[in-house]
Amino acid sequence: MAKTPRIEPRFARIAASIGDPTRARMLGLLMTGEQLPSGEIAQAAGVNPSTASEHLGKLVHEGLVAVEARGRHRYFRVADADVARALEALSLVAERTDSGGKWGREPYQSMKHARTCYRHLAGELGVRLLRSMLDRRRLVAGERGYEITPAGGAWLAELGIDPKGPVRGERYAYPCLDWSERRDHMAGKLATTLLDHFMERRWLVRMPQSRALRITPEGRRRFDVVL
Repeated sequence: MAKTPRIEPRFARIAASIGDPTRARMLGLLMTGEQLPSGEIAQAAGVNPSTASEHLGKLVHEGLVAVEARGRHRYFRVADADVARALEALSLVAERTDSGGKWGREPYQSMKHARTCYRHLAGELGVRLLRSMLDRRRLVAGERGYEITPAGGAWLAELGIDPKGPVRGERYAYPCLDWSERRDHMAGKLATTLLDHFMERRWLVRMPQSRALRITPEGRRRFDVVL
């Protein structure tokens, strides 16, 4: 009797691509949601440009990273929200056996306080943002996550954000389990809009070669008022 051909899980190849330490560092950096040039990625990963190009090529081939050519330079980003969610879920699993002591030391302390999760706000500040919006009834549970309320629309308008801005096919707001806090922060178009707003006004600024965000003095004052 002929043996039934084995079906090799596709995730084995993806796991192998992610599991390489250099590629893992690259993906961690790209979880900021930014498009970054290969030279900056190489520097952050601690490898030379040719080695970085080889690793980035493998990530592009597996659909984990997307690339865009701009003149003579190429810019890389996490391919999409599905990849970002998968990487965040792996981070959550990886932290289950951690004692928690590292979160009081740098660079983990800054990451725990505020960081990007793809294109939205995570860490203690991200969890605080979602909790405040739910407690103040600015958001309520809906069929696809969260829905904005009239109170939430008024709050957005006060911030200078159009509450009726286009969603363009992206889910408006939904929970995303935070890997350092073990509670939900917010993902979706609204979360992206809010993070962009906070950064444009320099309430938050990016820390070099890191997903961590630093709250500025102005940001600290404003967050105490709006959250």
